[in-house]
Amino acid sequence: MPQINKLLVANRGEIALRVMRTAREMGIKTVAIYSEADRNALHVRYADEAVCVGPAPSSESYLKSDVIIDVCKRLGVDAIHPGYGFLSENANFARQVREAGLIFIGPSPESIEIMGSKLAAKAAVANYNIPMVPGTPSAITDRAEAKIISAKIGYPVLIKASAGGGGKGMRIVENDAEFDEQMDRAVSEALSAFGDGSVFIEKYVTSPRHVEIQVLGDQHGNIIHLFERECSIQRRHQKVVEEAPSAILTPEIRDAMGRAAVDVARACGYYGAGTVEFIVDDQLNFYFLEMNTRLQVEHPVTEQITGVDLVKQMIYIAEGKPLDIKQEDLTIKGHAVEIRVYAEDPANNFLPDVGTLETYVRPQGNGVRVDDGFEQGMTIPIYYDPMIAKLITYGDSREEAIQKMIRAIDEYQITGVQTTLPFCRFVMEHEAFRSGQFDTGFVARYFTPNPDVLIAETDPTESELAAVLAAWLLQQQKPRTNGTGVQVAQPRSKWKTNRLN
Repeated sequence: MPQINKLLVANRGEIALRVMRTAREMGIKTVAIYSEADRNALHVRYADEAVCVGPAPSSESYLKSDVIIDVCKRLGVDAIHPGYGFLSENANFARQVREAGLIFIGPSPESIEIMGSKLAAKAAVANYNIPMVPGTPSAITDRAEAKIISAKIGYPVLIKASAGGGGKGMRIVENDAEFDEQMDRAVSEALSAFGDGSVFIEKYVTSPRHVEIQVLGDQHGNIIHLFERECSIQRRHQKVVEEAPSAILTPEIRDAMGRAAVDVARACGYYGAGTVEFIVDDQLNFYFLEMNTRLQVEHPVTEQITGVDLVKQMIYIAEGKPLDIKQEDLTIKGHAVEIRVYAEDPANNFLPDVGTLETYVRPQGNGVRVDDGFEQGMTIPIYYDPMIAKLITYGDSREEAIQKMIRAIDEYQITGVQTTLPFCRFVMEHEAFRSGQFDTGFVARYFTPNPDVLIAETDPTESELAAVLAAWLLQQQKPRTNGTGVQVAQPRSKWKTNRLN
């Protein structure tokens, strides 16, 4: 059975720090990699060793798999933890790691490949009687036939990229007349974002909720679930607020979803930590959506309600140890809420902001956890996802966790950039959220940005992002506050195409 003594984290920011902290508790030495833009980052200072792997753009640094593996060989590293984003769901990278004689702290390349394609995933779970959204079992090639299928399913339908994620390559079709136009857009987006224009059709579930199940599997065939997370508060199909457990699931539905998630994992021979995502309709029917073959951004809320360190379990599993947790050992204790603190302006369609954290003071106190990778005086890089931190609160009840979150948001002091903190406070106080009666349409239904700002329905174009970058460069020579400590509007920046889920 292999022993991990030195671990490289192939990531940056808060997730790199989070993994390193658990590794240090386990007596494992850590190695950080960093781009030139992250030379002074916290994860670089925290690690036992750190190596620069290239210039700021992720394609020239954090995505350079050959360079990362070479660093491992030079420094005597035993294993690589990919975090999330970047190379975490790249089957080729997982295979390279294995072929280099290193341990990949995650699932097998084969599992990643199966679940990386929505169509392959559907085929894999077909024999497990898992609820699926009505739709096509394979990619669409004949448009005339696709229209017949759509009419049979019943409009509205959803055209989705097979290799997609993050809302890209996904189009709602309300009727037959607009099918061709939306099909062309979905295929174009899929090709641009993923290099794969394959799309399929599903029934569009109205008023859906996004509920996911955390699973853990070892290399001996043991698989368990660690209950659900509610992730329905989203902007641009990306999560902003998560909680565990969900406010709407009955014990019976929770048990059924958990068993279905375990079957999904079993269908692809899964080991490691993974998340099975479902959509839930207004009648509490649930349908398998996809599986994320990595650690999720929102994993802390699961850790809070179960007491299980998911990263520690991932390391044990990678070493070949059997799970020491049985399903019957797990119970839900209390309630946890997480918000993602992004450098984004909610009043301007959540457009990313850049700048220096002139003030940065974390909230503290009982039941408050902050996972971040920044400190006061640091600059938010324009090259990566603009998440500053994850703020997590825990209480004996949902109401207590929400009240602690409101208090923590009020104590969180950030100036120099616009953030999503005001929006998250809006969510915490909204009756729809407080009552648990909300879905993925929350932002569109209840949140009204500044009406004087032009609101785009999709992510900014490349030309808009270029203008943003130019504005940012000019802004560096101008003062960034109004002298009273009150935030003022800042120029916006570009960010990674591959948003975190």
